[in-house]
Amino acid sequence: MADARDIVIVGGGHNGLITAFYLAKAGFKPLVLEQRPQIGGSAITEEIHPGFRCSALSHSAGPLRPEVVRDMQLKKFGLTIVTPEVGAVSLSSDGRALTLYNDSKRAAQEIAVFSQKDAASYAEFETALGKIGKVIGGALAMTPPNIDDPSSGDLWGILKTGRSIRNLGRKDLYRVLRWGPMAVADLVSEFFETDLLRGTIAARGVFGTFLGPWSAGSSLVLMIRAASDPHPAGSASFAIGGIGAITQAMAAAAQKAGAEIRTGVEVAEIRVKDGAACGVVLTTGEEISAKAVISNADPKRTFLKLVDSTRLTPDFVQKMLHYRGNGTVAKVNLALSRLPEFTALKNSNPASLGGRLVIAPGIDYLEHAFDEAKYGDFSKQPFLEVAIPSLTDPSLAPAGKHVMSIYMQYAPYKLKGNWDEQRDALRSTVINALSSYAPDLPNLIEAAQVITPLDLERTYGLTGGQIFHGELALDQFFTMRPLLDWARYRTPIDNLYLCGSGTHPGDGLTGASGANAAREIVKYLKK
Repeated sequence: MADARDIVIVGGGHNGLITAFYLAKAGFKPLVLEQRPQIGGSAITEEIHPGFRCSALSHSAGPLRPEVVRDMQLKKFGLTIVTPEVGAVSLSSDGRALTLYNDSKRAAQEIAVFSQKDAASYAEFETALGKIGKVIGGALAMTPPNIDDPSSGDLWGILKTGRSIRNLGRKDLYRVLRWGPMAVADLVSEFFETDLLRGTIAARGVFGTFLGPWSAGSSLVLMIRAASDPHPAGSASFAIGGIGAITQAMAAAAQKAGAEIRTGVEVAEIRVKDGAACGVVLTTGEEISAKAVISNADPKRTFLKLVDSTRLTPDFVQKMLHYRGNGTVAKVNLALSRLPEFTALKNSNPASLGGRLVIAPGIDYLEHAFDEAKYGDFSKQPFLEVAIPSLTDPSLAPAGKHVMSIYMQYAPYKLKGNWDEQRDALRSTVINALSSYAPDLPNLIEAAQVITPLDLERTYGLTGGQIFHGELALDQFFTMRPLLDWARYRTPIDNLYLCGSGTHPGDGLTGASGANAAREIVKYLKK
């Protein structure tokens, strides 16, 4: 006889845990099922070598939506977030470094060494991004409206957003309308003349996407990210204990609210009867019946693997097959015997290494890296984002030693060769690229963890190795995420809902998708 539950949530990543928390607070009894041995999905801390622990995938903590942190009382459950004063240090191939502090005045002073004009423009650009980001943030927190038959709530949300846009004033209103479809390379070139600064900011508009800096719509990605962090190049926030400390705190909060969590259990099928979800079947054969099923898996995995496609219309299946979600990011985590010496930072304060190190020394550099990925190769001179979290959290490594977390882009999921055979080549490429800036790095490596886009799919359950559960692009955003007519966390199958990053707004570890989904799902269930 099948075990019976109120609600089953498939996937224990951060959005699934947030959804479970809010449902439990609303009086439901959700059961969260996570296939991996530890809770957290892609937001976990792993031991990569004896004594060395590192955030396996994401190393920057969000920024999480403040209301999620407040409602879940994450600090009470042990979460401590550290924000270094340096947001990013961008390294140039000619041996120079551009330090971008979170404080805009200090950032401008550093930029002035390269260009007085850019130093003056930086404050204007940050102010404009902050204003526009605030308006976009309001749209990200709302449920996309029903285009065909908007409710009074939809109309009120549209009205509020429209008023916010109008209140920007003529100049920034024009910018909102113009910037969204632009290539981020064009946008940064309008404000700055220093290619190192251009590349650093443009990199934020293409991170995690199959877009280059000259791709249309890459400015929209930058604007979306400015909604949670207005610093043009982004800032850095690290959780003490690694990124897994966030999901551990979320799990504790959800359980305290009344949710149940099971790890090491994989869902093989979402059962559907008479057009409605009625439970799940595990790979062990165990059946769990439920009044509703919520999937924190990506849309493609949900509809093309977990659900019998004959339960969906051919038109829907066809559209889902064309939902773009091929990843471009790989991850390399290193255990180091000591802190490496970066040529450009030899005489700098060690605090400079406490934020994010960015290797994106110009627009052409980024575009050339993207060019290789377009034709099925990984970049030989890649865009890198590097963090050394053991500087802010010494507990992650033995005394005097460090862990280094490296995002590498572009590494296309659809590779000409075999990713398992290219693992060592990827590792060498990343280390060689970074060694150009820190020549002693190769001699300091005690161990390396290499995570390819294929690993992201088969180990972490991210279809196509797409870290955001689907491409962030103009045609897969807001009312079209994941598909037009299905952007309100419901699905064509009754009692089956989505809550992961494949839903609006879908950008990283902010918790927005889970919080938005929970709000709407509670309404549906209480009806």
